[in-house]
Amino acid sequence: MPHSPYSCVLWDVDGTIIDASVGILRRLNVALTHFGRPAPTREELVHWIGPPMFQSFQDQAGMTPEESREAVTFYRTLGKADGYTTDVATYPGVTDLIHELAAAGIPQATASSKPEHQVDALVDHFGLRPSFLTTVGATPDEATLASKTDIVAEALRRLRELRADTSRPVLIGDRHHDVDGGKANGVPVIFVGWGFSDAHEGDEAEFCVTSVAELRALLID
Repeated sequence: MPHSPYSCVLWDVDGTIIDASVGILRRLNVALTHFGRPAPTREELVHWIGPPMFQSFQDQAGMTPEESREAVTFYRTLGKADGYTTDVATYPGVTDLIHELAAAGIPQATASSKPEHQVDALVDHFGLRPSFLTTVGATPDEATLASKTDIVAEALRRLRELRADTSRPVLIGDRHHDVDGGKANGVPVIFVGWGFSDAHEGDEAEFCVTSVAELRALLID
């Protein structure tokens, strides 16, 4: 039986398991045009994917909190019309690793800034439900539960509630928000290089990897 140095694994979703950039860019173009703001280029997506959209509309589009709430509602309406699984793909090899960890008896959970109902739709769409003990994401308003710090804490809480061993957790992510959220909860972070990170975002992570093979070597002995 394979062994892991970690008692449980938390996964970020966008940029770590799922590449949703095509759909995100298309919906952002529609939403920002609707509100009279310039649409981002694909290169600028790095600033949008990772943080809660409520914050990104303020930081990247210069909206007020009230405008941002309206923009998020409009953006989510577009996503709901798409069904949440349009124009999305998994990064090669990641789902195989998730299944392998589950087969080895290692508890896993998502810890995503995406709204939780969207995380659930993606997990089901890609057949990952049996491999996760619980799926954790943001609340629909992206306010009650939104920060990566709070989401990681909630993922650990739910795992403990399900009697999973959380004594040696690890978080896998692709943005500095993952690093910050992990540190705030005393959870080491493995930073993956295939997502949407800026240079040096993973400098304070415990490990940085550029391939699924490297990630697997850290997770399974």
